[in-house]
Parts: sequence; C-alpha cells; structure tokens
Amino acid sequence: MPAPLLLSVKDASIIYGDKTVFEDLSFNIHQGAKISLVGKNGAGKSTLMDIISGAKDLDSGERWQEQSVEVGYLEQDIQPKVGQTVFEYIFEEIKAEEVDLHAYKVDSIAQALHLNVKDKMTDLSGGQLRRAGLARALVEEPDILLLDEPTNHLDLEAIQWLENYLKQYRGTILCISHDRTFLSNISNKVFWLDRGKLKVSPKGFADFEDWSTMLLEQEERELKNRAAMVAEEVKWASRGVKARRKRNVQRLEKMKEMRSALEKDQSAYRRVVSKVALPEQKEALKTSKIVAEFYNVHKSFVDGDEQKIILDNFHMRIMRGDRIGLLGENGSGKTSFLKLLISELKPDSGSIKRKKELEFSYFDQKRSDLNPEDSLRKTLCPGGGDYIDVMGKQRHVCAYLKDFLFDPADSHRPVATLSGGQKNRLMLAKVLANPKSCLILDEPTNDLDMDTLDMLEETLMNYKGTLIIVSHDRDFLDQTVTKILAFEGDGEVEGYIGGYTDYLNAKKSNKSQPKAPTFSKEKKNKPQATKPAPQKLSYKLERELNQLPDKIEKITKDIEEMNDTLNDPDLYKNNPDLFHQTVERLQRVQKRLEDAENRWLELEEMKSGVLQAN
Repeated sequence: MPAPLLLSVKDASIIYGDKTVFEDLSFNIHQGAKISLVGKNGAGKSTLMDIISGAKDLDSGERWQEQSVEVGYLEQDIQPKVGQTVFEYIFEEIKAEEVDLHAYKVDSIAQALHLNVKDKMTDLSGGQLRRAGLARALVEEPDILLLDEPTNHLDLEAIQWLENYLKQYRGTILCISHDRTFLSNISNKVFWLDRGKLKVSPKGFADFEDWSTMLLEQEERELKNRAAMVAEEVKWASRGVKARRKRNVQRLEKMKEMRSALEKDQSAYRRVVSKVALPEQKEALKTSKIVAEFYNVHKSFVDGDEQKIILDNFHMRIMRGDRIGLLGENGSGKTSFLKLLISELKPDSGSIKRKKELEFSYFDQKRSDLNPEDSLRKTLCPGGGDYIDVMGKQRHVCAYLKDFLFDPADSHRPVATLSGGQKNRLMLAKVLANPKSCLILDEPTNDLDMDTLDMLEETLMNYKGTLIIVSHDRDFLDQTVTKILAFEGDGEVEGYIGGYTDYLNAKKSNKSQPKAPTFSKEKKNKPQATKPAPQKLSYKLERELNQLPDKIEKITKDIEEMNDTLNDPDLYKNNPDLFHQTVERLQRVQKRLEDAENRWLELEEMKSGVLQAN
C-alpha cells in the first residue's frame, strides 16, 4: 500500500520578471519520504522550498496540501530579538498548551548542537544562530521538515547525531546539502532540478551519480541522433529546393525549426555538464623539506572561570607536500592551531619554527579578507586595472570571474550583496589564482554547490604544495588529504594516516590502524601503544602505491636519456642552450625521482604497519 500523500503540486509555473524559473512543474510528497533536493546554483532549489512551505504563490497551476499537515522550515536568515533567550526562540511558534509536550526534547537537542538554552539570541554568533534555528525546526517536529544546508557550522559529532536523528524522524524530510555523505546516509529519494524540470529518482542520494550520469548519457545519445537527422536534412537542402513544390518548402521550414531546436538543446546540455573552470596549477616552489616544527607547544585560553587547554606539550613536524585534514569539535583548537602556524597567535610556552621563505595562502571561514564595500573586480584586482595574474598568466578579471560562475556584468557589484556561496566562490577565486607553497583552507565547502565542490577537489588533488584543511565534510576529506589530525579536547591531538574513512575505521575498531603518534603529552599511567599491525590501505592510497613503480621507471628512463645527451663531449660547444636546458631539467627530474621513491617507501611502511616518525 503506497504511503499517504501529504502535498502535491501540478502543472505549476513560477516567473520572476521575464525569467521563467519553472514551467509545468509537477511532483508529489508522501509520508515518510527522505528526499535530497539537488541542482546547480540558480536552479530554483530555494524557490521549490518556498513553494512547498507555502511562502511562494504559484503564477499558475495547483498546490494541494492535506489539511492537517504542518510544514516546518529551517530558517536561513534569523533575526534575533532583543532579550529573547534560545529557549524562548525555540518555542516561539509552539502553542502554549503544547510547550510541555515538546519541552523534554529541548535539552537533548540543544546539548547535541552545543547550545545553552539560557543564552540570549543577540549574543550568539552566526553559526550558533543557525544551530538555534535547526533546534527549533527539530523541536517543532512538523509533518514535512525542510532543511537548507543543515550541516553548516556543525562539527562532525553534531553531524553524526543529526544523521541518526533524521533517520528515526517519523515525518517527511526534504534536504538541500553539499555534504554528499550526509545526503547518502539520510535519503531514500532524490529530487533533481535540471533546466527548469524536476526529475525524481526512487533511490537515495548514494545512487544519484550513477542515475544522473545515465540520464545525461541517454540525452547525449538522443542529441547525436537528432544532429545526424538535421545533418541529413541540411544536406538535402544544400542540393537546392524547388520552390514550386509545396511539400519541399514545408520540409525546408521544418528543417530550420529542427536545427534551431537542436542548437538550443545542445547549448542547454553543454551548460548542465559544464564545470567551474579553476586555474591550472603550477609546480609549487621548492622549499626545505621541513615546513614547520612545533616543539613542546602549550596554548590555552580563559573560558569563563575555566582554563581551556588547546595544545599541551605538543610536538609535530609538518613536511613539504603533506596533505593534512584537521578534525574536532567546534572550539577544540583547530583554528587556533592554524593561527599559531601562520604567527597570528603566539604559544604560551614552547617554540614553533618555520622556514623563512615559506609563504601561506589562507582561506578563512569568516571571509575576513573580503571587504563588503569592495566590488568583485576590486577584490581580485586591489591595485586597479582589468587584469589579474593567474598562475603567471594575465587574465581579464571578467573572464576569470566567469570561470567561477559569476556574470561578468556583476564585476562592479559590492561584495556585501553576495550570497554565502558566492562569497566562498569569490574567496576561492582570490586564493587559487596564485596559491603559495602552503595552502590553508578553513571550512572551504560551506555554501558551495556540488559542481564547484567537485572542481575544488580536483584542483586540490593536483596541488603540489603543502595542504592543510579544516572541514567537517567527510567525503571532501577522503578525496583531498592523506593524514588526519584529530583534536580530541583537553590538549590531546591524535594523528592518523589516510583520510576520514581511515580515521573512522581506526576509531571504531579501537585498534592501531596506520596511525601517527599522539602529538600531546602522554597522560600518567597511560598504556604504551603496541606496534601497529599490517593494515590494508584505503583504495586511493593502494592505487597510488601500485602506480608508483611505473612512475619511478619512467622517470629513471628520462634521467638515463638526459645523461646520454650530456655524455656527448661536443654538446656544450655545438649547442650550449641545449646543454643548459638539459642540466636544469635533469636536476628537476632527479628531484621528482627522489620524491617518488620517498613516497613509495612511506606507503609501503604504512601498509606494513611501520610508521615513519615525523
């Protein structure tokens, strides 16, 4: 028996000015559905949410809602009232006689989201306001719960709690999120907004990539077939059409209509499969192998009446080429660690040594490098002019903005008018134009759509320098880092080899997976860790290990060929330019060989359970 129908929209259209957002939109929402709502930026996801909540009227069509059904919405823009506590805000829309029915849930939800219900709403940060809005939506427990990026500003512990809560949620959920792992874990259906049409997958987001790829490949085949038909018609028309024959004239008109429709559909298809064009990465500046070294570092802050320890006798060496992900609850010390690294904070005791020639590119989650009054153009070209240096090449600022999905006509638009996702894209455009030898990204995935996220992952995978990322996006960490630093609280920091999945497996099994040493002072009576047993590498690391021998062999052959060239005693006399070029290239390739051999050794040691000390 099918689940009861809660809400239905039929043949709806939505028009903003002269732009049609939806036409002939139809869908049904049933009881118990857990729906992922996905689509490119500007596809109409927020508009669809407004249609479901009733906040947006249809220009045409029908919207039906079961009379007793309540729809709840996680507010994006929360305006706190003076004097209002978190508790009062949560219960603001709940009838007085029903407060007692819901009160039992408040403490558990607030605790899981790290909220103090006695705090004043006006004293909360932007992230805390978002968590208060989420708590309110969950406590109200509507029949249809609409969630727009609910994992933003949540740490991993809170995200996992939210996943479990939503899995057991008795109502219907429709969720927008860039967090693939989160969507995969909570959904059993997908609404895909694609070029003004709503496509529905009966499976959850875990199967979305295969399903959407299948639909796009099918569309591509249909376009090719149509193109072949149009080509035949064009070929026929090129032979000449006898005007006296009416059917020939009609066929010619039909051919023109077919060609025009095909060009329109091909253009739309190209737009949907297009990606953000992030700049091509250049080889990172070769610096000393040791990027930075923490020795006996202690750092703490006064939090109310308590002394909050961030680092305690912390030892760590960051090597050139390291790709490190930082995990931990909000307030556990991740951002403080980054500020210590870039000298914005000083340790209470101990020392931090950095290479003098080391340069940092820093993506700050608070976007402090963005001046709200500056235009997009001035943000990228603060010195004026129309061109920006991108990886050593001059690019017109409007063309570069277009790479990041901005309309070039908006280049004079103030930063203050941008959405959160647009500000993040602008920050990425600024940072990735010329990333320095050490790239630090503090929560870069917030408010990004999945297409931008894909391209960011690809760019970071090809980045040649030292990479440090703070993120609660588990899939993103799996794709981009090879080491994890877990800030466990009370000054304890644990290290793990691999990405988030490897870290999670180690935590679940309570065994020594490929794991780096504890970087903090050992507690008294703490048992010594046993020698790690051989462990299976993640698929990504195993694949890298398997490819390294062929890479080393190819580099070795290149070195042999260059040595053969240099063995010619008359080379310098006959072709001094070639001699100097070969010598310089030989030095670079020998360094690549050294790096590849060191990486092979490192991965082999991981696989055998032998940990190379930092």
